[in-house]
Amino acid sequence: MIDLTKSKQYTLSIRLSTDGFSFSIYNPINEDPLSLIEKEIDTSISLTANLKNIFHESDFLSYSYKRVNIIMASKRFTIVPLDFFDEEQSELLFYHNHSKKENETITYNILKKNNIVIIFGIDKSTYAFLNEQYPEARFYSQATPLIEYLSIKSRLGNSKKMYATFRKDTIDIYCFERGHLLLANSFSCTHTEDSIYYLLYVWKQMEFNQERDELHLTGILSDKEILMNELKKFILQVFIMNPASNIDIQALLSCE
Repeated sequence: MIDLTKSKQYTLSIRLSTDGFSFSIYNPINEDPLSLIEKEIDTSISLTANLKNIFHESDFLSYSYKRVNIIMASKRFTIVPLDFFDEEQSELLFYHNHSKKENETITYNILKKNNIVIIFGIDKSTYAFLNEQYPEARFYSQATPLIEYLSIKSRLGNSKKMYATFRKDTIDIYCFERGHLLLANSFSCTHTEDSIYYLLYVWKQMEFNQERDELHLTGILSDKEILMNELKKFILQVFIMNPASNIDIQALLSCE
């Protein structure tokens, strides 16, 4: 049970996604330190309107926290080498890879250990609302904690590794070779067959070895058995990660 009178000792993490919102309260001195609250959203209204409704009805969001993380789970991110990054050119770089969108704030995360920068977009009114609630909040693309966490895991063994994160109607794919990021991309997938197609397509394009290299799955795995059975026809080393969800939030917390 989280004692909110001690909230200034805790970390609040908020994940924003078209799938719904996730709120995590982390108590570093508790034996069971992570509490997770899931909230559905009304797709007929804006992201900001949904947030305002949830803030209005959720007492725990009105408290002050030691740290607040905001995670954007979205396909609207792009990756550039740190050596070529210029803050003043971040919008130009971002819109080179994504269509222009009105009322969007472009921000970025620097991943020094990976020598890359992740530039990402967030709805301008959502960004302003959350900054108003939590002026010290830190904003992250979901790709940021995932890449940092998975790059460390991928160093184990000599095989190349592909990690697939499943969200509603989307699959995010990250490929590594001993800690070095080879590829990060997102695909729209409305059916399990779509997911299988994109996973095998990327596997072939990256010239991964069917017997030696590894595929790791995480996230919302609704047709887990079908997915595993089909993939194992083509790839010998297929695994479901543990924990299967909220790796992004836990990865951020481990960096504190």
